[in-house]
Amino acid sequence: MRSSHKIFVTIFLLMLPPLFWAGNAIVGRLMVGVIPPLTLNFLRWAIALLLLLPFSYSLFFKTSVFMPLWRRYLALGFFGIGCYNALQYMALVTSSPINVTLVASSIPVFMLLVGFFFFGVTVRLKAALGVGLSILGVVVVVSRGDLVALFSMNLVAGDLLMVLASFTWALYSWLLVRPGPHPDPQSLKDHWIHFLFVQIAFGVACSFVFALLEWAWLQEPVLELIQWGPSLALAALYVAIFPGIVAFRAWGLAVERVGPAFAGVVVNTTPLITALLSMVFLNETPEPYHMLAFALILGGIVVFQWGRFSDLGRT
Repeated sequence: MRSSHKIFVTIFLLMLPPLFWAGNAIVGRLMVGVIPPLTLNFLRWAIALLLLLPFSYSLFFKTSVFMPLWRRYLALGFFGIGCYNALQYMALVTSSPINVTLVASSIPVFMLLVGFFFFGVTVRLKAALGVGLSILGVVVVVSRGDLVALFSMNLVAGDLLMVLASFTWALYSWLLVRPGPHPDPQSLKDHWIHFLFVQIAFGVACSFVFALLEWAWLQEPVLELIQWGPSLALAALYVAIFPGIVAFRAWGLAVERVGPAFAGVVVNTTPLITALLSMVFLNETPEPYHMLAFALILGGIVVFQWGRFSDLGRT
């Protein structure tokens, strides 16, 4: 009985992140025209920061364990909280949630490429083959199944922004596992709220700078562009609490139970969940090229896991 309960809890934890991250893409798309994308990103993480503040405010004291490593957490907040999410919401202005999550599902490929070019990690043949399959899947997404579009440059800006977002998340992920000569304090790693809070704190600062640039670029005052109301409030709370805090914690617990390799494959169900949610909330039906791209990306990830680079696996 205990064994079956443990399996149920593990499956539940594994499915929460893709469900909430798919919901994040849907909400981001629904908020187009309601609030500017970089402003939404700042609002999201500001709310998350306020929710975690009562549990972690002491980290800002001068004697805090993270203070000597503040530059590291600034980089983590910049790439993981600031850049990735800002680019994702910007991508959703012109691209569909299905496309966005399909490109994001290829992040393990970008992990390998970043590891190879920036951290000197060797790549095995099977991993390289997996990279090739997944990149082909991304090409199918970006071209919308029409390879001629690649040569005519008839591409959607949002898809390209999501490619850049995937690169920043891969860089963030490598910075997590490669802290450099000064590793994270154990007391900080032992408390997931503290570890997340520090990253969000710097991420909010970066997101605020991005929002300021957006406000300067917009031709109208941002307060007049925002459509205030219950829908915006609910959307902001959702993206702050569920894709942000809850999914992060569920992901950590799931990885502890089944390991990052299996969890990484399961999280690639996000595009399928997004497709179902898109049909319900956006009246968007998946195209045949979406299925082809998903098969290529998922197939590439599976091959990639078989031939994954040993250096990251031992980290």
